[in-house]
Amino acid sequence: MNLLQWFNQHAIPFTLIMAYIPLIATVVTTVISLILARATLRYTESSDRSLALAREQFEREWAPELHIKLERLSARDARILATNLAKISVLMQMVQLRKLSMAVPSLRCFLNEPLVGGTTWSEDLGKRLFACTGENYEGQIAVSITFYAAGRMYRTDWFRFQVQVHNSQLLKLEPVNISARRVRVLESRNGNTRRELVRDVVVVGEGAESDGDAAKAVIGSRER
Repeated sequence: MNLLQWFNQHAIPFTLIMAYIPLIATVVTTVISLILARATLRYTESSDRSLALAREQFEREWAPELHIKLERLSARDARILATNLAKISVLMQMVQLRKLSMAVPSLRCFLNEPLVGGTTWSEDLGKRLFACTGENYEGQIAVSITFYAAGRMYRTDWFRFQVQVHNSQLLKLEPVNISARRVRVLESRNGNTRRELVRDVVVVGEGAESDGDAAKAVIGSRER
C-alpha cells in the first residue's frame, strides 16, 4: 500500500504529458525544417556554381579574340596583320596606333572589314606609320583594333612593338613580348555604353584650346 502511494505521489500526470506533446512536435518540426533549408541552400549554391562554370566555358569558347602583328616590309613600308583566333566572326571598325608616351592615339584608320574566325586580315601602313612615329623615333609604339562581334563593340588590348626610325627610314620593327588582356566590351547590345568606355574617352586638354583647337572626344585607352 505504501509503494502504491509513493508511485501516485511521484508519477507525472497524464494530462501534463499530453500538454507537452505539441511542444515537442513543434521543436522536432523546426529542427527538421532547418536541416532541409540548409540542404536546399547548399544545393542552390552548387547549382549556381555549375551554371556560372558552364556560362564561363561557353563565353570563353565563343568570346572574340584578335591577335595583332606589325611586319617590316622595307625601309619605307610596314604591314599590319590581324588574326581572328576565335570561332565567332567580327567586323573591324578602327585601327589605332600611338606612342606609349602619348595617351591619345596618333593615328586612327577607320575600317569596315569582316574577319571570319581563323582567318587573317592584312594591310600596308605606308606613310601612316611615319605619321605616328615621325621622321626620327626610337622606342615603343602600340596598336589596337576596335570591332563589332555579336552585336557588341569590343577593343583589343594595346599590342606593343619596338620601333626605330631614322630620317623616315624604318630600321627596326620587333614585337615586345608582354602579356595582353582579353578584349573589352565598349558597347552592349542595347547600345548602352559601359563605364569602361568613359575611361577610354579622352578630351582634348586646355592646352589645345589655348592654341585655338576645338575640344573633342576621341576613343582611346590610357596605358595602365
